[in-house]
Formats: sequence, C-alpha cells, structure tokens
Amino acid sequence: MNDDNNKIARLIKNIEQVIYGKPEVIQSAIIVLLAKGHLLIEDVPGVGKTTLAQTLARSIDLDFKRIQFTNDLLPADITGVSIYDRSAKSFEFKKGPLFSNIVLADEINRATPRTQSALLEAMSDRQVSIDNHSHPLEEPFMVIATQNPVESHGAHPLPESQMDRFMMCISMGYPAPEDERRLLLSSQSKRPESVQPVLNTQDLLQLQKSVEQVNMDSSLADYVLAIITATRSHKHLQLGVSPRGGLTLQQAAKASALVEGRDYCIPDDIKTQAIPVFKHRVIPYSRIGAQNSGSEETTAILNDIIDKIEVPI
Repeated sequence: MNDDNNKIARLIKNIEQVIYGKPEVIQSAIIVLLAKGHLLIEDVPGVGKTTLAQTLARSIDLDFKRIQFTNDLLPADITGVSIYDRSAKSFEFKKGPLFSNIVLADEINRATPRTQSALLEAMSDRQVSIDNHSHPLEEPFMVIATQNPVESHGAHPLPESQMDRFMMCISMGYPAPEDERRLLLSSQSKRPESVQPVLNTQDLLQLQKSVEQVNMDSSLADYVLAIITATRSHKHLQLGVSPRGGLTLQQAAKASALVEGRDYCIPDDIKTQAIPVFKHRVIPYSRIGAQNSGSEETTAILNDIIDKIEVPI
C-alpha cells in the first residue's frame, strides 16, 4: 500500500501545479481513472475543465488525443475508417483518435447524437466495431468529456444511455478569491503542456489492479443497495439508479479507499462518492428534458435519501 500511496501522492502533487485550490475535483478525477471509469466535467466556460483533463493525461506517460466535438463531426472522424489499398487489393483500417489511452472529448454536447453514439461501444466494451470487425482498444482506456451546460444553441443534450456510461459527473466551480488572485499574479503559472509525467503505464495498471483488491464488507454492499433502491421509489425522481449505477458506486468507493491509503472500504467512501456517481443518472420530475445534469435540486434529493439510510456500523 505504501508504494501505491506514493504514486497517488505524486500524481496529485503534479496536477496541483496547474489546478489551484481544487483538491476534491482532482481527487475525483483520479478516482475515476483508477476505477477504470470515464469522467464528465460539466461547468460554465473558462473554469479549467479542459485544463484539468489535459493535466491529468499528461501526468501519466500515456497516449493522449483531444477531439474537438462540433456539429459537423462524423463517427468515422472519431473511430476511424476503412480505406481501399489498391496495391494490396484489400481494405485497410485507419485508426481514429479514439484509439488512445486517454481521450479528451471536448464540448461533447456540440456533436450530433449519431456522433455521440460512436463512443458508446468504446466506453462500455472497450472496443470499436467497423465493417463487421471488432477492434479492441488498448488498456488503460479513459474518456474525459467536457460540456458547457449554459449553452443551448447548437448543442445536443446527452441521452440517458450516454450519461450512464460516465462513472462520475463533476463540476469545477469558480476558484476561491485567493486561488484566483494567485493565478492572476503568478508569473510562473504552469500550463498542461509543461507538465512532466510522474507515472507510466505499468504504474497505472498496478494501481487499477490494487483497486480490485480493496475489500468491501457485505454490510456496505447492502448499504449501496439501500441507497439505489430508495432512488427508484422517491416521489421526486422520475428515473432512479440502475444496477450499473450500483456497481459503479461500488468501484468508485474502492478507488476512494485506495486514494485515502486504505485497502478496505468504510461508509464514508460510499457517502462521498454517491453524489458525483448518481447525480447524472437520476432524473427529477421537474428536470425532464433539461440539459444540466448537476442541478442543485438533484443533489438535494440525493443528500436527503442518503441522510435517511441507516449507516452500517
């Protein structure tokens, strides 16, 4: 565990060189990475969503690609295309930018639903099917998507099936005044491009394997089940948490325990991860058709549910 703790501490310190005053956001991003999930960062423009994604990717010696989503982007622009080779008299598959370890899908809600759906198979099965052939993606693989919820012109809200593929939905929020002042006054403020890797592929794969070995007591599994069951019968929720959501929370709680330096889960691991894991999976009656997945109302409903569930001792 000490070796794992040192690796995680180095990763956090490296990201904090660029992202000021956001320890909880940084920790959430690392938890998703270690739990083999995908991350959706949703907030207003200019608060550092893309910067966080780039810094996380560049802190690990992995292949990284950024895709700027626009309304004219086609699925083949992401996954790749088969091109006929006259000399070989056969079709050759040219891989798209999706064939990378970490993919930044910038402003994902700018693309059409058809293009958005090109990510579904990759995010759930870690493979891409083209012309009746399946092409596996290399591990590790992570999609980090950003979207600006306040913009509606030319945007296509992500459907529930797409949202459910993201392990967490988080927001950056505005920096505290002292952190923003530090950002304005610092002449040595780092950019993601200047960040050097502190971990390699094998380090990350080992950390992901360590997450799998974190112990979760059966009473905590019952605790997770009680929470997700309550979301399905809550009077203010039109859509509750799916079984996939429960499994996702379990995995996030294990990764949270590892980040905290433990090889076992405690109830706080579940309580702290439940909101970012669930808030984009549930739909209040008042928000049907809305684009913002992280409303204060959704968070308040989930907090109310969690407060009423008895915590295992």
